Amino acid sequence: MASDLPMTPELEQIDGEIHDIFRALQNGFQKMDKIKDSNRQAKQLEDLTGKMKECKRLIKEFDRILKDEESNNPPEINKQLNDRKQFMIKELNSYVTLRKTYQSSLGNNNKRVELFDMGAGSSEPAAEDNIQMASAMTNQQLIETGRNQMDQTDQAIERSKMVVAQTVETGAQTAATLTQQTEQMKRIGNELDSVHFSLKKASQLVKEIGRQVATDKCIMAFLFLIVLGVIAIIVVKIVHPNNKNIRDIPGLAPPAQNYQINNRKLLWADAFIGL
Repeated sequence: MASDLPMTPELEQIDGEIHDIFRALQNGFQKMDKIKDSNRQAKQLEDLTGKMKECKRLIKEFDRILKDEESNNPPEINKQLNDRKQFMIKELNSYVTLRKTYQSSLGNNNKRVELFDMGAGSSEPAAEDNIQMASAMTNQQLIETGRNQMDQTDQAIERSKMVVAQTVETGAQTAATLTQQTEQMKRIGNELDSVHFSLKKASQLVKEIGRQVATDKCIMAFLFLIVLGVIAIIVVKIVHPNNKNIRDIPGLAPPAQNYQINNRKLLWADAFIGL
């Protein structure tokens, strides 16, 4: 492929960088046959994979600039530039296939790197690149890749099932705990109602007892005053027996005084009879 195409400085720079990477990849894979240590081979293959990733990025940048300048170039120039881009993609795919061969020999099939997996929103050239990568793989490699992806999908489904089961179990435990707490709260509410009713009855009983005690105190005080009055009268009668201003208490008059009065009545009656 000729490299003297009319390009802008930016495209020319990217083209030169991609050409340097292709030369480095060629030299790197030539060294792979001379390396006998598997660890060194794996390290060399990892470095070459990094260069292929960088080459992929540059090809994408080349395609983007080419689309931006497509309206300013003649159709013949655009065709030549597109051919140049396709050549670079095919060249890179050849190194990808070579990398897979070495990787398979090293037993590192689980460390494959999909260089042109652009994801959603990719352009048509990127989709074409993916088709070219699939076409570069052998049937056995496609079967192994499909099996690996199916195994990974099954493992992901099993993990999802375990997470769902754990979530359901946790939800059931939470629901049971909430039910127990609800019943406990109801029991506590009933006990609080009982305590409130008991306190109300106790308050009423205390009030009744207080009224009874107050009534009993009034009666006792009144009886005490009566007893004091009686005692005072008795004391005064004893101290001043001839005091006529103090009335005798019924049943407490001195018996000697009554006897004298009766004698006086009898003498007065005899004197009246003698006349």
